[in-house]
Amino acid sequence: MGIHKIDVARGIQWVEVPEANLRVLCGCPADAVKHLIKRGLILAQEVKGVTCETGPNAILLSDILLQNGEFANLAEFPVLQMLYKQGLILPGHPNNTGHKPMLIGSANQVESQMRYIYRGNYGLVSREEMIEAGVSGEQATEMMRLKLKFAFGRIRPTSDFIDTRVVGDGMTEIADGVNLRRLRSNVFEFSYNGETVTVDLNLPPGVTYECAYPLGFRRFEPEYFAVIHSGEGDGWDVNRPCMSSIITYQGSLYLIDAGPHLVNAMSALGISIDQVDGIFHTHAHDDHFAGLSALMRSGRRIRYFATPLVRASVEKKLAALMGMEEERFNDFFDVRDLVFDTWNDVEGLEVMPVFSPHPVETNIFVFRTLWGDGYRTYAHFADIVSLNVLKGMVTDRQEMPGLDQAAFERIRAAYLVSSDLKKIDVGGGIIHGDAKDFREDTSTRILLAHRASELTPEEKEIGSSAAFGTVDVLVEGQLEVLRRHAFTCLQANLPGVAFHDLRMLLNHPMTEINPGAIILKEGETSQEILLLVSGGVEKIRTRDNLFGSLSAGSLIGVGAMLDHRPSRHTYRASSFVRVLRLPVGLYAEVVRRNGLLERMRRTADLRAFLDATNLFSEGIPIDVFGRIVDNALEQRFQPGEIIDGNNLRVLNIIRTGVVERSVGNKVLDVLKQRDFFGEEGAVLKIPGLFRLRVLEETVVVQIPGKFLEDVPVLRWKIFENHQQRAAHAAHDDQSEIFAWRDSFDVRVAQMDGHHKKLIEISNTITEYLHKKSERELLANAFDALVDFTRHHFAAEEKLLALYSYPDIEIHRKKHGELLDQIVEYRKQVLGGDVPDKAGFLNFMERWLIRHILDEDRKYGGFLNDKGVY
Repeated sequence: MGIHKIDVARGIQWVEVPEANLRVLCGCPADAVKHLIKRGLILAQEVKGVTCETGPNAILLSDILLQNGEFANLAEFPVLQMLYKQGLILPGHPNNTGHKPMLIGSANQVESQMRYIYRGNYGLVSREEMIEAGVSGEQATEMMRLKLKFAFGRIRPTSDFIDTRVVGDGMTEIADGVNLRRLRSNVFEFSYNGETVTVDLNLPPGVTYECAYPLGFRRFEPEYFAVIHSGEGDGWDVNRPCMSSIITYQGSLYLIDAGPHLVNAMSALGISIDQVDGIFHTHAHDDHFAGLSALMRSGRRIRYFATPLVRASVEKKLAALMGMEEERFNDFFDVRDLVFDTWNDVEGLEVMPVFSPHPVETNIFVFRTLWGDGYRTYAHFADIVSLNVLKGMVTDRQEMPGLDQAAFERIRAAYLVSSDLKKIDVGGGIIHGDAKDFREDTSTRILLAHRASELTPEEKEIGSSAAFGTVDVLVEGQLEVLRRHAFTCLQANLPGVAFHDLRMLLNHPMTEINPGAIILKEGETSQEILLLVSGGVEKIRTRDNLFGSLSAGSLIGVGAMLDHRPSRHTYRASSFVRVLRLPVGLYAEVVRRNGLLERMRRTADLRAFLDATNLFSEGIPIDVFGRIVDNALEQRFQPGEIIDGNNLRVLNIIRTGVVERSVGNKVLDVLKQRDFFGEEGAVLKIPGLFRLRVLEETVVVQIPGKFLEDVPVLRWKIFENHQQRAAHAAHDDQSEIFAWRDSFDVRVAQMDGHHKKLIEISNTITEYLHKKSERELLANAFDALVDFTRHHFAAEEKLLALYSYPDIEIHRKKHGELLDQIVEYRKQVLGGDVPDKAGFLNFMERWLIRHILDEDRKYGGFLNDKGVY
């Protein structure tokens, strides 16, 4: 056969055409490289006396960035494997023949991956960005010198070392004689010499990407101050998670970094995401970054601890990856900035972030707490650089990339600070640490991590290693942390109940359930109520494609208290689970005598319905879910009715009925039971541009946005829904009046994204111009155009000011004129002076397109020269 296909893992396939020298990794979720290694598709070899690896030379991207809550496209490590481990970019390497790795896919995904890889390579790319992140001009100059040394003297655009192929509606040649076409969204056909293979990158409902390594299961035992070792490997280690730790302190849980397959690691440790109180983040490389998606699906904004420098780097990379504004980071995380070289107090746990040289902005951490006659300390050093490598970067010439001797001595002293426990990156090479630097370190216990290979005998003399899930206890706990947590959970479930009743319920057995055990089957009536205290529980109803999870504080079997209702789901332990077992009768009596029974009966049906929707199936805290239920209302619509006005300022979830969603004459989709609409106005706070027509009598549950907007998991699911809808729509009928053209590209990703949004809104306006029944939709679309124009102009002027663009005042003046023009044009159109489509097209050509071509493209080259793309 001329063309070969191998199923590697869920969502990952391999297509090879040896005669065309083409090897395509199809799908690149987290740890795709590890799966290729385990399948023997990446092997060590020797080429002309040089040791290197085999592997892919192209990547086919998923059309959809997010699938079932996870990132489907993370090309950073596969590209690094091609460039460095295969040698495609290394000077003098026999595999460096001028052929670049290739990214293949839709225009949107190819562009976003190129931007994300750029930020993954360099982090902040200019002195201006560093100053904007809060460092002084002198510090920014020093940091930029060091960054340029790691970058071999120059920050280069991603296109210098990666080729791209955009797959549109027709056939695309990706190599000599090898063609690729999209059959439908995320389904592709490769063809070569009359042979074809089909690749489907869609994940079925409820299915997630596979973890490359088995982890087993551990029991979570909270301590007063302890370190759980949740990862000791690196991005290439096929047997262990990447370097990370979990700190337990006074009943709180803090992650250090979020590597790939974070949910798997947490589940193996008997901890659920909703138990996490915060994350301390070292830097934005994927082996410390890819798991952020799990934290963004929490039921509350998890606290994010890092220096502003690191946070800015992470925000820019995440924004590039997800195609969102950097400011949206705060929608998902409760940001708590830390100060370099200072003890920052986090509810009694003190942490000092220290600058560490690395290609991207990095802070390492030292933690301490008062105990005994002093402090107990833990140092987490990921990522660091070998002192020998760093010494080679020292130069007295301030105009040259590198660092001076004084900076070297500061970094060396910071690395060698003594601690009770110190975990060190010893990955080697030019960007990781070396164990030999710590031979004279006076720390009580040293752990060596961040590598794929075994420790050498010399390294074993310097430091220890830690197996996954092992714990170093720095201060033993004397309190019953889990029972205290159970009490808090009971309070959330039973608001207003007397303390003596809560203490009575708390005085029941807390038991452990083994991983994989079915706790309660669908259709069974429970004989007791179980309060989930720790661990993870799956919630499954396959007949309706419903797959979710319970957060700590959830109750299992509570339906038995209300008319002996059977369970509507199957519940299964996904880790070691702790539950408080409560007799149904006793719980019911506490509910009755505290006046909560009628409220529970009244809301039980609504709770059950929301619980059975994918939007509310996981991660919603008990108190938040209670407020949502208490403030939800039902609304009924008749066939033929157009849903608009205030009904689109709340979230609508269809209980019964059918609603058609369209733009103009183009039907986008048909919404049925458990689907939702109105999220634009309720949660995202943007005007709705869709027409919603009722096809059958429809009953919806309406929820005001103020009860939803601070719940990250809801924002995530809404964003994922939008991404999938956009991906499917992009490959359907293309009927836009305004089409994006390459000539519009200013080569600054944020601004190009804004321009595309303005064109999208303009296309919507054309659909509503001559439909009198849709004046409100036309007004909404014009409002969206005016509002987004203001947002775009402000962002553009801020960016130009940051880099001292010489013509900024001229540009700002033109913005004022353009804004006045669109506001006046809106007034004329809504006042009845409605142009035909040709007239509107002519206005938009003059108003927007000419400005992009004549003015915006001027600053594109200016900013590109500053490293801004």
